Amino acid sequence: MKYLCLVYSDEHLLHSLPESPEDAECHAYAEAVARSGKMVAAEALEPVATAVTVRVREGQVSVTDGPFAETKEQLTGFYLIEADNMEEALRIAAAIPPARVGSIEVRPVRTLAV
Repeated sequence: MKYLCLVYSDEHLLHSLPESPEDAECHAYAEAVARSGKMVAAEALEPVATAVTVRVREGQVSVTDGPFAETKEQLTGFYLIEADNMEEALRIAAAIPPARVGSIEVRPVRTLAV
């Protein structure tokens, strides 16, 4: 089953706290997950200031700068993994280095019947 691990942290603090992971550590962990055969995809995201939100209401498209909601933590990246169950997905997520300074939301990917 696929699980999406959404990495959230405060962009302004992400690299300034003593527990903050360096990029090299994050890359090494992603490579380790890939070697294990559990990685589908992983990417870091550009800063939230580059985000654009699109909404369609009653046929009208509205485009606004920034993220969907004002929050203290921003979505900074993701891992899309394969895991046998939620327990395994949580073990993988707990080792994602930014978990030390932010949070990792783990969600099963919905399988659509065709």
